[in-house]
Amino acid sequence: MNVGKKIRVLVVDDSAFNRRTITRMLSSHPQIEVVDTAYDGQHAIKKVRALDPDVITLDLEMPRMDGFSFLRWLMQHHPKPVIVVSAHEGDRNVIRALEMGAFDFIPKPGGQISPKLVMIREELIAKVIAAYASKPQNLQRTVHVHPVVPKPSSVEPAWVPRKLAQITVIGASTGGPQAIRFLLSRCYLPWTAILIAQHMPPGFTRLFAERLAHVTHFRVKEAEHGETVHPGTVYIAPGGHHMEIFRHARQVRIEVYPRERRDRYAPSVDRLFMSAAAAFGPNVFGIILTGMGDDGLLGARAVKERGGTIVVESEGSATVFGMPKAVIERGYADAAVSLERIPDVWRQWLKRYGIPPQTLP
Repeated sequence: MNVGKKIRVLVVDDSAFNRRTITRMLSSHPQIEVVDTAYDGQHAIKKVRALDPDVITLDLEMPRMDGFSFLRWLMQHHPKPVIVVSAHEGDRNVIRALEMGAFDFIPKPGGQISPKLVMIREELIAKVIAAYASKPQNLQRTVHVHPVVPKPSSVEPAWVPRKLAQITVIGASTGGPQAIRFLLSRCYLPWTAILIAQHMPPGFTRLFAERLAHVTHFRVKEAEHGETVHPGTVYIAPGGHHMEIFRHARQVRIEVYPRERRDRYAPSVDRLFMSAAAAFGPNVFGIILTGMGDDGLLGARAVKERGGTIVVESEGSATVFGMPKAVIERGYADAAVSLERIPDVWRQWLKRYGIPPQTLP
């Protein structure tokens, strides 16, 4: 960010109370200037055309023109980073907004209009700053995704491992839902189990899993405590909880733990990766995608110490380069490649297990 230049934010919300509260929170930071507010989508379009803000905070449920209609117009005509600030009752709407190109979201504590809104101040400021520094053009490339591999038949694949010999773990934060959708829609690999730690609050990951199942050919589900891990299935760590895997006799099981007060991130990418390294040693393929912060750094180190493989999303395709950059700088990345190239690296890794090349889509 240029010294002396402030991040210009437009606040869009139909509640006058929310507009004042969000404006006050953002204006308290010396790097941020709220240039104006808007009370619905039509009003917001006028403000965008007149003021050209850097970042927009957006409520989804508004009269006349709602947040979805505004978001659709914005991404077509004036793409900008959008942070959805929405009531928890609209969980499904938030996932839909991310699919349409929103940068990130923050649930409104206490409902649509609540004095608890001030509780999100630090998170909101951090995400506005990250949105301003992001690459929205990379986010846009992942918005309209459709599976590009043939739909698998109901018949089992011609070759399946006798046991779960390898595991894939994926970690992501801001921009991750879009990147994960894009990645999983570009391949179908029923010979490995996939476990994902995506930073999300409680209530959103089940819906995220449902949406992934619609745009990929994998079986996708929110992970449950004590369940057995099977090849060809994608397990999403429950929002606000940690997911780890352990070997029990001949089976691999998932264990889910509640967030503790000292935890910075939940789900934790570090905890997932470290448990995978302990359970599978060199047979771990770890992927670090876009995200703020450095969650995944300690997990990547654990995977590397056990002989596993770590691939990170390159700066050229990452919406936010924080998490991949941290791993690269410490020397734990075997490769840094674009999101589009990760499936190729993934397939090459699977070949070490003797999977016939003709079975790799």
